[in-house]
Amino acid sequence: MDRQQIGRDAEQRALNYLIQKGLKLINRNYHCRFGEIDLIMQDKEQLVFIEVRSRRHSHWGGAGLSVDFRKQKKLIKTASYFLSQQKSSNLPVCRFDVIAFEANKDNGSGDSCPIWYKDAFRPEATF
Repeated sequence: MDRQQIGRDAEQRALNYLIQKGLKLINRNYHCRFGEIDLIMQDKEQLVFIEVRSRRHSHWGGAGLSVDFRKQKKLIKTASYFLSQQKSSNLPVCRFDVIAFEANKDNGSGDSCPIWYKDAFRPEATF
């Protein structure tokens, strides 16, 4: 399985997991000139921008740690652009989450269990 397929599978598993937790899908693989956001979902009154990461091994650190400062800035710019394109003048409360599928975290079926980092980073801490 190539990296893109692994990424697509991880995104689908993350989406299924978050839907089970009560979130609603707003947009998937949102692209603009600033970057891409894997999942945009609604969690009650919050709009959630979600980065999905998967690691087959932890030689270079875990999947959750791979969302570094530079990636956070890119996600924030992309989310800001997404919000600027919405027709509503009322901006929702937003947060940035990370769903990580870490190496060697097995749920018994051979698939790693998702680790959900809610409110993983904040825009004001990034600029």
